[in-house]
Amino acid sequence: MSSDAHWAPLPPFSTGIRGRCPRCGQGHLFKGFLTLRPNCEVCGLDYSFADPADGPAFFVICFACVPSVALAVWIEVAFQPPFWVHLLTSLPFMLLTCIPPLRPLKGWLVASQYFYKAEQGKIDRQPPG
Repeated sequence: MSSDAHWAPLPPFSTGIRGRCPRCGQGHLFKGFLTLRPNCEVCGLDYSFADPADGPAFFVICFACVPSVALAVWIEVAFQPPFWVHLLTSLPFMLLTCIPPLRPLKGWLVASQYFYKAEQGKIDRQPPG
């Protein structure tokens, strides 16, 4: 595995949303839809540093689920349609606005963690004196 000094910094947005390695920009970040690879197949970067946790889900809930549910409620209140109308309108809209953004958001968060060297918080206590 090469040192980070040999690699030019790549913007997290461009590498992350494409699902590419945050160090080399060539290797793949995912081995499934949302499962991270253990490391980059090109530069060997170990992805164990990455922990986006619930970040992608939080952003999707805030920016996609809330408007999707608001649309479904508006359709229900304004038109009082039968249930099958919601199956043809609200459900596809919700699925199309909530599932596709998860992967690019997770990639962006992982790439941002690498770019900004994010790590677990520590309390730095100075000895009195």
